[in-house]
Amino acid sequence: MTDTSTAPRTLRTPRAGAAPAVGQPHELTPRAVVGIAVLGLATFFAITTELMPVGLLGSMSSSLGVSVSSMGLVITVYAVAVAVLALPLTLATTRFPRRAILVATLGGYALSNLLIALAPSFAVVCAGRVIGGVAHALFFSVASAYATKIVPPRLAGRAIAFVYSGSSLGFVIGVPIATTVGEHAGWRLAVGGVAVASALLAVVALLFLPSVRGESQPHLGSVKSWARSGLIAVAIADLLLFAGHYVVYTYIGPYLEGAGLGHDYIGGALLVLGGTGIIGLVAAGSFVDRAPRQTLLVAVAVMVASIAALPLVHGSLVGTFVVAGLWMAANGTTGTLFMAAAIRTGGVSPDIAGAIINGASNIGIAGGAAVGGAVYSGAGLGVLPLAAAAVLVVSFGVVLAARRGFPVHGHSQATLSTTSIPVITTSIQAITTSIPTVITSSIRTIQTHTAAIRTVPGHGG
Repeated sequence: MTDTSTAPRTLRTPRAGAAPAVGQPHELTPRAVVGIAVLGLATFFAITTELMPVGLLGSMSSSLGVSVSSMGLVITVYAVAVAVLALPLTLATTRFPRRAILVATLGGYALSNLLIALAPSFAVVCAGRVIGGVAHALFFSVASAYATKIVPPRLAGRAIAFVYSGSSLGFVIGVPIATTVGEHAGWRLAVGGVAVASALLAVVALLFLPSVRGESQPHLGSVKSWARSGLIAVAIADLLLFAGHYVVYTYIGPYLEGAGLGHDYIGGALLVLGGTGIIGLVAAGSFVDRAPRQTLLVAVAVMVASIAALPLVHGSLVGTFVVAGLWMAANGTTGTLFMAAAIRTGGVSPDIAGAIINGASNIGIAGGAAVGGAVYSGAGLGVLPLAAAAVLVVSFGVVLAARRGFPVHGHSQATLSTTSIPVITTSIQAITTSIPTVITSSIRTIQTHTAAIRTVPGHGG
């Protein structure tokens, strides 16, 4: 078992021939590859858990006897829990073994979804979402740093890339599938299925994740250092972008129904729209090292323009899909670009950067969902895109003005890899080719232990 205790506080590209940091492996081991795969699956179920209610709001509200706008609060309470607890929980658990923390968060996701699936009332659903939010507050703050500590430094960026590809796939595949299951078999079965999958993955993580000790002295920095490095500006821009996005996206199901889409087709529609996010994923991987500032500015500008155009095409289902597809494609770049920008500021260690961005994102989600609910109930669906576009314009302004957080030239981690289709496919190839090695190694270990047992007096002969 590889025990990796420490990692560089920033993901700087090592010099040719440089030795790994103390405690990091020199070579990529099969156990580390399987561990990265487990982390990728974990992020898939984390995002599916977080966003699943978006596609199920209508059926959940009907079943529990509350309005759709009130049901949107399940998004808000989850995000508030993450926003409030991300940094405190990360700091409180930095010295704990990382595998135990990851397994605990997966258990939290399972408990959250199980409670929701069995919930007799809206209040119990909200309680289940709070539990999920607590798990989420810790999970994303730990996952990226965990990935960097079980691989050689030269592969740290690729490890983060694969782990965060699980987030993208959760958005693109997990939420639409859960929505489709909910439409045809009931929302409780969909949520319960994710609960079972999360519990099983917790067992897999306990068995296969490499051991990693916590950090005795995480690099936290100070608020002044965060401001000097540009980290605060990155967090504010990220918060505003998520807020603007979720003003509309929280109610995307009812919005598409209002545009003429049948209720039974919401899951398929989300799958199609989520698929356009792959375009953004590719763009993020292609330009994040070469032109991250420019790419982010273009992406936010496209989001503003497309969301503002939604009311103009609302009478046309085809037009709504085209414009919403542009919105989702542009949004697909932003998660990668903001996380890379936060880590590149170098003001804090990667897990703390993850906690700050995780908290900022979820403050934005909570605020956006709350604003969207107020606008929806007060002025109707048609006004949601205009409110969202106004918030996104402010986010664009912060990115434009904050040259420290989003520099035009150069980065302290100039070659930090981020999610792209080539990275995902090569990582999958590495995992699949390593599985036979892991299985063979496991069989040999079992045979060794079996042989040892047979030699103990009184056990066979």
